[in-house]
Amino acid sequence: MVKVEAVVIRERIEIVIDAVEEATGHVGVTVIEAVGHGRQRGLTHEYRGRVFESRFLPKAMLIFLVKDEIADGVVAAIRDSARSGHVSGDGLVWTSPVGTVIHNRTGSKLEEVEPGV
Repeated sequence: MVKVEAVVIRERIEIVIDAVEEATGHVGVTVIEAVGHGRQRGLTHEYRGRVFESRFLPKAMLIFLVKDEIADGVVAAIRDSARSGHVSGDGLVWTSPVGTVIHNRTGSKLEEVEPGV
């Protein structure tokens, strides 16, 4: 198993999830609301003559647990669908190996559980 994690802009959450499902057939994701910034270091706004800085931008963290065979496809789907067309700020995607995943309800390893059960 591989854990694929991605930080994306909020507006792209549904697009990314749909792209992963369409490209790989994988269903299942955990979405966590997040804030942060990269090289762009936030945004500067001007309102009624005053300048405001928004250091942290709204993001979402998506976590997918997938079989080794489809991990590269999931990463590619996320990479391609998370692009917004802006110069920066589209987020990151990375993978980590996962040892054992146990289904809380059944106590079975995830690999042993039939889809839809």
